[in-house]
Amino acid sequence: MKGEFTQKGKEAMERFKMESANEVGVTLKQGYNGDLTSRQAGSIGGQMVNMMMPQQQWEFSRNSMRSKCHRITIRYEVALAV
Repeated sequence: MKGEFTQKGKEAMERFKMESANEVGVTLKQGYNGDLTSRQAGSIGGQMVNMMMPQQQWEFSRNSMRSKCHRITIRYEVALAV
C-alpha cells in the first residue's frame, strides 16, 4: 500500500513538472533531461514554486505625514503557502 501511494505521488509530480515546463516553453522528454541548460531547468522549478505558492500584492496611496500635498505609495506582498 505504501509503494502504491509513492508511485502515485511520483506520477503526479511528473505531470506537474511537464505542465510547468510547457507553460514556460521548455520541451521535456520522458526520462533523462540532462541536455537542459541551467536556465531552462531553473525556469521549470521556478514556475512550479510560483504555482504552489501564489503571491498576492496590495498597493495603495496615502498622504504623506511629513509633507503636505505629497502622496506616497505603499505596496504589500504576501506569499501564501498551499
